[in-house]
Amino acid sequence: MVEQDTIKLLRECDAGIKMGVTSIHDVYEHINSQKLRDILNASKDQHDKLDKELQELLGSYNDEGKNPNPIAKGMSWMKTTVKLGMDDSDKTVADLMTDGCDMGIKSLNRYLNQYEAADEKSKNICKRLIKLEEELRAQMQEFL
Repeated sequence: MVEQDTIKLLRECDAGIKMGVTSIHDVYEHINSQKLRDILNASKDQHDKLDKELQELLGSYNDEGKNPNPIAKGMSWMKTTVKLGMDDSDKTVADLMTDGCDMGIKSLNRYLNQYEAADEKSKNICKRLIKLEEELRAQMQEFL
Protein backbone atom coordinates (compact mmCIF):
# COMPACT_ATOMS: atom_id res chain seq x y z
CA MET A 1 0.00 0.00 0.00
CA VAL A 2 2.84 2.40 0.83
CA GLU A 3 4.49 1.93 -2.55
CA GLN A 4 1.18 2.28 -4.46
CA ASP A 5 0.23 5.47 -2.62
CA THR A 6 3.76 6.81 -3.04
CA ILE A 7 3.71 6.30 -6.81
CA LYS A 8 0.20 7.74 -7.15
CA LEU A 9 1.13 10.84 -5.15
CA LEU A 10 4.31 11.33 -7.18
CA ARG A 11 2.34 11.00 -10.42
CA GLU A 12 -0.11 13.70 -9.33
CA CYS A 13 2.78 15.98 -8.35
CA ASP A 14 4.35 15.31 -11.76
CA ALA A 15 1.12 16.27 -13.53
CA GLY A 16 0.82 19.35 -11.33
CA ILE A 17 4.33 20.55 -12.10
CA LYS A 18 3.79 20.04 -15.82
CA MET A 19 0.50 21.94 -15.65
CA GLY A 20 2.11 24.83 -13.76
CA VAL A 21 5.05 25.14 -16.15
CA THR A 22 2.70 24.98 -19.16
CA SER A 23 0.54 27.72 -17.63
CA ILE A 24 3.57 29.98 -17.22
CA HIS A 25 4.56 29.29 -20.81
CA ASP A 26 1.01 30.06 -22.05
CA VAL A 27 0.95 33.56 -20.50
CA TYR A 28 4.60 34.49 -20.97
CA GLU A 29 4.28 36.44 -24.23
CA HIS A 30 1.53 38.58 -22.68
CA ILE A 31 3.62 39.84 -19.75
CA ASN A 32 4.50 43.53 -19.83
CA SER A 33 6.20 44.02 -16.46
CA GLN A 34 9.81 42.89 -16.07
CA LYS A 35 9.11 42.23 -12.39
CA LEU A 36 6.25 39.85 -13.24
CA ARG A 37 8.41 38.18 -15.88
CA ASP A 38 11.19 37.69 -13.29
CA ILE A 39 8.76 36.25 -10.74
CA LEU A 40 7.37 33.74 -13.24
CA ASN A 41 10.86 32.81 -14.48
CA ALA A 42 11.97 32.16 -10.90
CA SER A 43 8.86 30.09 -10.23
CA LYS A 44 9.42 28.05 -13.39
CA ASP A 45 13.03 27.43 -12.34
CA GLN A 46 11.89 26.26 -8.89
CA HIS A 47 9.30 23.96 -10.48
CA ASP A 48 11.96 22.56 -12.83
CA LYS A 49 14.34 21.92 -9.91
CA LEU A 50 11.65 20.11 -7.93
CA ASP A 51 10.69 18.18 -11.08
CA LYS A 52 14.24 16.80 -11.41
CA GLU A 53 14.06 15.48 -7.86
CA LEU A 54 10.59 14.07 -8.55
CA GLN A 55 11.72 12.35 -11.76
CA GLU A 56 14.61 10.67 -9.94
CA LEU A 57 12.20 9.35 -7.33
CA LEU A 58 9.73 8.16 -9.96
CA GLY A 59 12.63 6.48 -11.77
CA SER A 60 13.52 4.57 -8.63
CA TYR A 61 10.02 3.03 -8.85
CA ASN A 62 10.39 2.44 -12.60
CA ASP A 63 7.51 4.81 -13.27
CA GLU A 64 7.34 7.41 -16.02
CA GLY A 65 5.00 9.79 -14.20
CA LYS A 66 1.81 11.35 -15.43
CA ASN A 67 0.79 14.06 -17.84
CA PRO A 68 -1.93 16.53 -16.90
CA ASN A 69 -5.49 15.55 -17.72
CA PRO A 70 -5.99 16.58 -21.38
CA ILE A 71 -9.44 18.02 -20.67
CA ALA A 72 -8.15 20.13 -17.77
CA LYS A 73 -5.19 21.23 -19.86
CA GLY A 74 -7.44 22.16 -22.79
CA MET A 75 -9.86 24.07 -20.59
CA SER A 76 -6.99 25.96 -18.98
CA TRP A 77 -5.59 26.91 -22.38
CA MET A 78 -9.03 28.01 -23.54
CA LYS A 79 -9.63 30.15 -20.45
CA THR A 80 -6.19 31.71 -20.84
CA THR A 81 -6.72 32.46 -24.53
CA VAL A 82 -10.18 33.98 -24.02
CA LYS A 83 -9.24 36.10 -20.99
CA LEU A 84 -6.04 37.41 -22.55
CA GLY A 85 -7.88 38.02 -25.81
CA MET A 86 -10.28 40.31 -23.97
CA ASP A 87 -7.68 42.00 -21.72
CA ASP A 88 -4.02 41.51 -22.57
CA SER A 89 -2.57 42.89 -19.33
CA ASP A 90 -0.40 41.92 -16.39
CA LYS A 91 -3.53 42.04 -14.23
CA THR A 92 -5.10 39.31 -16.36
CA VAL A 93 -1.91 37.26 -16.27
CA ALA A 94 -1.80 37.56 -12.47
CA ASP A 95 -5.47 36.64 -12.24
CA LEU A 96 -4.96 33.52 -14.36
CA MET A 97 -1.87 32.49 -12.41
CA THR A 98 -3.69 33.02 -9.11
CA ASP A 99 -6.57 30.81 -10.26
CA GLY A 100 -4.09 28.15 -11.39
CA CYS A 101 -2.24 28.23 -8.09
CA ASP A 102 -5.52 27.94 -6.18
CA MET A 103 -6.55 24.90 -8.21
CA GLY A 104 -3.11 23.33 -7.81
CA ILE A 105 -3.04 23.89 -4.05
CA LYS A 106 -6.52 22.41 -3.67
CA SER A 107 -5.74 19.36 -5.81
CA LEU A 108 -2.37 18.66 -4.22
CA ASN A 109 -3.82 18.87 -0.71
CA ARG A 110 -6.57 16.46 -1.75
CA TYR A 111 -3.99 14.00 -3.11
CA LEU A 112 -1.84 14.39 -0.01
CA ASN A 113 -4.86 13.36 2.09
CA GLN A 114 -6.00 10.65 -0.34
CA TYR A 115 -2.61 8.94 -0.53
CA GLU A 116 -1.84 9.12 3.17
CA ALA A 117 0.18 5.89 3.08
CA ALA A 118 2.76 7.47 0.73
CA ASP A 119 6.30 7.62 2.06
CA GLU A 120 7.57 10.76 3.77
CA LYS A 121 9.94 11.70 0.95
CA SER A 122 7.05 11.83 -1.52
CA LYS A 123 4.83 13.71 0.91
CA ASN A 124 7.64 16.19 1.40
CA ILE A 125 7.89 16.81 -2.36
CA CYS A 126 4.14 17.37 -2.48
CA LYS A 127 4.28 19.80 0.45
CA ARG A 128 7.14 21.69 -1.17
CA LEU A 129 5.15 21.95 -4.40
CA ILE A 130 2.16 23.27 -2.46
CA LYS A 131 4.47 25.84 -0.84
CA LEU A 132 5.77 26.93 -4.26
CA GLU A 133 2.20 27.45 -5.44
CA GLU A 134 1.29 29.39 -2.29
CA GLU A 135 4.33 31.63 -2.69
CA LEU A 136 3.57 32.32 -6.36
CA ARG A 137 -0.04 33.10 -5.53
CA ALA A 138 1.11 35.60 -2.89
CA GLN A 139 3.49 37.24 -5.33
CA MET A 140 0.68 37.73 -7.85
CA GLN A 141 -1.33 39.92 -5.46
CA GLU A 142 0.48 43.14 -6.32
CA PHE A 143 -0.42 42.71 -10.00
CA LEU A 144 -4.14 42.08 -9.49
